[in-house]
Amino acid sequence: MPQILILFYSRSGHVAKLAEAIACGIESKGVDAILRTVPPMSPEYSSPNGNNFESPEGYLYATKDDLREMDGLALGSPSRFGTMAAPLKGFLETTSDLWISGALIDKPAAVFASASSLHGGHEAVLQSMMTPLLHHGMVIMGCPYTDPGLAATEGGGTPYGPTHLDAEKLRPHEEGMAERLGARLATWCLK
Repeated sequence: MPQILILFYSRSGHVAKLAEAIACGIESKGVDAILRTVPPMSPEYSSPNGNNFESPEGYLYATKDDLREMDGLALGSPSRFGTMAAPLKGFLETTSDLWISGALIDKPAAVFASASSLHGGHEAVLQSMMTPLLHHGMVIMGCPYTDPGLAATEGGGTPYGPTHLDAEKLRPHEEGMAERLGARLATWCLK
């Protein structure tokens, strides 16, 4: 059974909601979705109860073995000045050994993001996440223009990948785009 890793960083929960929608799409194709996060990188952060394996929201922290063993990847981040958040970038910067060994070559990947404003860097953050994946030799896929969410967008959503424009919950087109991208990623993993 193929496994797709959904690796994300989320501070306000919006990226986590997109990750869960992508997981629904993946699982709709009979593929396992593995959700993982990375810990915050801030001087004042300390793990609650000394737990260094799980986030306060209940997501396990990713390891390089999670990347090595997966058959596909969905990578998600909030926008931080038009680029991915430092905790996610910091984790990816530890993967040189995977790059040297070619462990991720030809595996399908997709990206997703959230931003708190209309001009908050939706597409820029998606492109920033694509760069290390391309260096790893992964095959990147986005949301084709046949996706109905692109025409219906009132918030997030791009051809580079699903996004969320800051709101209390995901808009239907944002959630739908995330689910369809998950299903598309799963279909490619099954091939």
